[in-house]
Amino acid sequence: MNQIGIGRIAIAAATLGLGLAACLPATVPAQAQQAATAARPAADRLTDVSSQERVRRAPRRVPVYPRDDSDNVIPRYNPGPNAVRDCTASYVQEHRPSGTVIVPRMNCFWRRG
Repeated sequence: MNQIGIGRIAIAAATLGLGLAACLPATVPAQAQQAATAARPAADRLTDVSSQERVRRAPRRVPVYPRDDSDNVIPRYNPGPNAVRDCTASYVQEHRPSGTVIVPRMNCFWRRG
């Protein structure tokens, strides 16, 4: 296995370890908090924000309306009569993790004919 693969495994293991450590319950602070809560009067515990129940609301529904695709023509705008599609093609370099590669690229637009 090469150096990049070992580094990725080490990063994944560290991320997993931190995630598990954050999810594990902390028993000592929780016991101290319970002892402090028991020492307070009952009136203070009722006004505490963390002890109040939250009201569960239904998620808001967003209306979605279907698009009118009766013509099935792309582009959806009217480029006008006698429109011509003008395209320019070239090769460009793309920097990828496996190395730099040369790929074809095409840019097109509509112009009046």
